[in-house]
Amino acid sequence: MGFLDRMNQILRANINDLLDRAEDPEKMLNQIIRDMEESLRQGQSQVAEQIAQEKMIQADLDKAKKNAEDWGKKAELAVAKGMDNLAREGLKRQSDYEDQVEIYEKQLAVQSQAVKKLKADLIALETKYNDARRNKEMLIARAKRATAQQQISTAAAKLSNVDYSSDLARMERRIQEQEARVAAQHELQTDSTDAQFEQLGADDAVEQKLAALKQKLGK
Repeated sequence: MGFLDRMNQILRANINDLLDRAEDPEKMLNQIIRDMEESLRQGQSQVAEQIAQEKMIQADLDKAKKNAEDWGKKAELAVAKGMDNLAREGLKRQSDYEDQVEIYEKQLAVQSQAVKKLKADLIALETKYNDARRNKEMLIARAKRATAQQQISTAAAKLSNVDYSSDLARMERRIQEQEARVAAQHELQTDSTDAQFEQLGADDAVEQKLAALKQKLGK
């Protein structure tokens, strides 16, 4: 049966693996569920058709049995009436229907066995489908968790292969140089200001000495 093959193929597939490889695990799982639903609908339709055929064979069998019984009674009546030729015809008809009964019984046995197996397979598939639906959210969560772990592992691997210490050292050296320049400029400005004040003090001392010398010399 086509639907059974399709369903078994879906169920044999490693759903976790499919979800791990899917770009969108939720869409993938929803598609799997839809495929299973469609296969189940097809399966239910075909099983119903096989059951209908079984009932038709059963009806044909019942009809053949009744006809065989009726013609047997007609043959008995013909014998009772002394009509042997008519009795022979009745027995012939009875034999034909008995042959049909045998054929229908064999067909019914085969059909009943097939229907029984199809029903069992369909029930098993419905059970797995229901399990898949119940586990849908869990499977999606597992797939997303696996994707996140993979992304983290990939990022960690990239970081482990990059050495930022030399870049940091260069940046620290540049900052130190800039700080040193600022300190030097500040020091120069401070020295210049102090020197001017010291010069003012030196000029005053010289003028005082000059005045004292003039006074001494009477000038």
